[in-house]
Amino acid sequence: MRVRVFVDFWNFQLTWSERSEKSRCDWTKVPLVFCSEAAKVLETAGLGPLTLEETRIYAGYEAGRENNLKNWLHNFLDRQPGIRVFTSERHWRKRPIHCRECGREQLECSNCGAVFGRAAEKTIDAHIVTDLLGLAWEDAYDAAILVSADKDFIPAVEYLQAKNFKIINAAWRGIGNELAAICWASFEIDTLISKLAR
Repeated sequence: MRVRVFVDFWNFQLTWSERSEKSRCDWTKVPLVFCSEAAKVLETAGLGPLTLEETRIYAGYEAGRENNLKNWLHNFLDRQPGIRVFTSERHWRKRPIHCRECGREQLECSNCGAVFGRAAEKTIDAHIVTDLLGLAWEDAYDAAILVSADKDFIPAVEYLQAKNFKIINAAWRGIGNELAAICWASFEIDTLISKLAR
């Protein structure tokens, strides 16, 4: 079976930082470790061996503040065999914090004066869905490993599975149960931390 890996970078990385005791992930190991886990799942179901076609990593970055991340993604990770990186610039906007108790909105930190805001990812999920569907349309894979806990992927997963594609979810324990439940199979990343750590 031909397999492609689709990684929602920040969905993975933020929880990695919380659960890995601050060890760094060796991103060059991610494709083979995840494919090894997927192979076990497929073998249990009586399906044949798999061939890793490609790993696609999707990441947003904030221009000016995360230039080192952008450089690492494009100048190191994107140059690894079988890995393609797709990035999208996040645009920072002022955004007040709303207190649920008193209803007051605060635009800046009362301690240091920093302005509150956020840089939201707007196109990453859409890019992943487009590639999942587009590559399936091109008959470029039989099974996909979707590394995310985002339930926004559920409609695309349901559609692909109705067309006989196998979607295997890789997610952190206790996060993204809705997506894991709808996927053809799933495995937890927590047990793989030692294999992925640098």
